[in-house]
Amino acid sequence: MSARTVVDVSPLPKFAFGHKGLVWWGTVGFMVIEGSIFVIGLIVYFYLRMKVAAWPPNVANPGVTFATMNLVLIVLSCIPNALAKKAAERFDLGAVRLWLVVLTLIGIAAVVLRGFEYTQLNTRWDDNAYGSIVWVLLSMHTIHVATDVVDGGVLTALMFTGPITERRFVDVSENSLYWYFIVAWWIPIYLVIYWAPRWL
Repeated sequence: MSARTVVDVSPLPKFAFGHKGLVWWGTVGFMVIEGSIFVIGLIVYFYLRMKVAAWPPNVANPGVTFATMNLVLIVLSCIPNALAKKAAERFDLGAVRLWLVVLTLIGIAAVVLRGFEYTQLNTRWDDNAYGSIVWVLLSMHTIHVATDVVDGGVLTALMFTGPITERRFVDVSENSLYWYFIVAWWIPIYLVIYWAPRWL
């Protein structure tokens, strides 16, 4: 009978920030999967564009007012997001609470602005293929924003009510990473939905 090797892992840390932690790898894997869906959506958009002479077909170009306001708001949210991430990584509970509240309010404002964006698409989702893909792209990103607002709101509540553990600060740090993903994807989707019809 062979002897089994036993390793004592009790000295290992119970949490870690960044690539040393499992939460980071899970978040990155999630972003890769969701990013591939965004890529597929953009490929479909340009595939449909090549199939027709007029784009958008028989409707006006989408309005850019609310979408641009949302773009500016979401890009500026990277500042409190970075501050929340840094505060979490130095276990600064007061600063974490402050910046999570700010981010939650920004997220709510972004969702409200997104509602107004739908009114400026100038097409219904069932009007034609153009309307369908525009609504799909906008809705995919809207779902990401809305779910992260809920996630951030829950995280904010937990940071006020406890229990406050080191792992909770890791959650804040990784949630900040995911918000960067949401912000980064809004830029190409914004350009495709609102400016590609004007440029192509």
